Amino acid sequence: MASTAALAGSGRAIGQETEASAKSKQAAPSERLTIGIMGVNGRGAAIAKGMLETGQIDIGYICDVDSRASSRVAKLVGEKQSTLPKTPTDFREILDDTSVDALVCAAPNHWHAPATILGCTAGKHVYVEKPCSYTPAEGEMAVAAARKNNRVVQMGTQRRTWPGIVAAIDKVHGGAIGKVLYARSWYNNRRGPIGHGKQTAPPEWLDWKLWQGPAPSRPFKDNVVHYNWHWHWHWGNGEIGNNGVHALDVARWGMQVDYPSAVSVGGGKYRHDDDQETPDTMMATFNFPGGKTITWEGLSWSPLGPHDSRFGISFHGTDGSIVVRGNGYTQYDMRDKEVARGDGDAGDQDHFVDFIDAVRTGGRPNADIEIAHKSTLLCHLGNMAYRTTGSFKTDPKDGRPIDHPAANDLWSREYAKGWEPVV
Repeated sequence: MASTAALAGSGRAIGQETEASAKSKQAAPSERLTIGIMGVNGRGAAIAKGMLETGQIDIGYICDVDSRASSRVAKLVGEKQSTLPKTPTDFREILDDTSVDALVCAAPNHWHAPATILGCTAGKHVYVEKPCSYTPAEGEMAVAAARKNNRVVQMGTQRRTWPGIVAAIDKVHGGAIGKVLYARSWYNNRRGPIGHGKQTAPPEWLDWKLWQGPAPSRPFKDNVVHYNWHWHWHWGNGEIGNNGVHALDVARWGMQVDYPSAVSVGGGKYRHDDDQETPDTMMATFNFPGGKTITWEGLSWSPLGPHDSRFGISFHGTDGSIVVRGNGYTQYDMRDKEVARGDGDAGDQDHFVDFIDAVRTGGRPNADIEIAHKSTLLCHLGNMAYRTTGSFKTDPKDGRPIDHPAANDLWSREYAKGWEPVV
């Protein structure tokens, strides 16, 4: 990569380029960033494809603890660029290579913040998938690591960069629906059961010890890898951390709020008789200073959502409402009459380019780690309330539960020896 100074001034305003034009821009070899991707079984493979399509990236490493995934994705990458990426099992090989500009972390949630912190400490910029942390303490440390090492850290909440949603938030902030007092967010799906797993020896293609990494070791169970870890508290953050973070991030952005003053949660794990520990039905309410409220409703087993949408956010103001669905919005007056609508490109391209531009210019990306932490924290607080007494007051300066030892016990976690994050 060329020096940051040589590349300064290459940033762009959101919405000025379409996905197609972003793809068509091919940076000179001396100006391309070199990245290493950690975790390519699902989301990471899509990131590899999308990063290459920006025309501004070389992928030096494809890293996964599943040897099948790393070899498959490395082959695909090798067909798109002139060199084959290296395929280590341990992502720390990426950190040791001084030619690598940025680390992409698309491993499971319990890896997100530890990998981000190690990446920043090693001098790498980081693109981390959502949620940016497994616990609130990790989120705070990730922010500190980025600032201490002057690194760009972007979370994969792409709606921060989608032009149609940016336009919707601009309307909300500009007073188009009056004073906004409430935002509702939701996610609906039709997930099936995950069954009852059995303890077995890990498969030969999986480095189970490294998959667990910073999480205290547990025996391998045959229904955890590669997706159902989301529903186990030891590694995942449930549906609110999986999909709720996208909706709550937009809601918090539109409402212009930071930390709540009170959190309450209802719901439970109702639908299937299986190993899932996290709720499949969850209603969370976050009250903020200044008389504002955000709610999130997650139903993992029932597909019908508000406004005929399985995912969305609605903003309610004194002069009307705006509903965000898909890659756009609809505005209504106080008589429920549609008065405006807008949309724009979706996908990952603009968000990837925003990250690349921030690395080049030294600016802050749209989903900067501090923004990411505040939105992810809402997910953590919802889970903390669900796992304890259902509600508590929080300090509006940092979101910490007030006079609630059980909730504060969940602010951090125990780590496997040698993996404790340090900033």
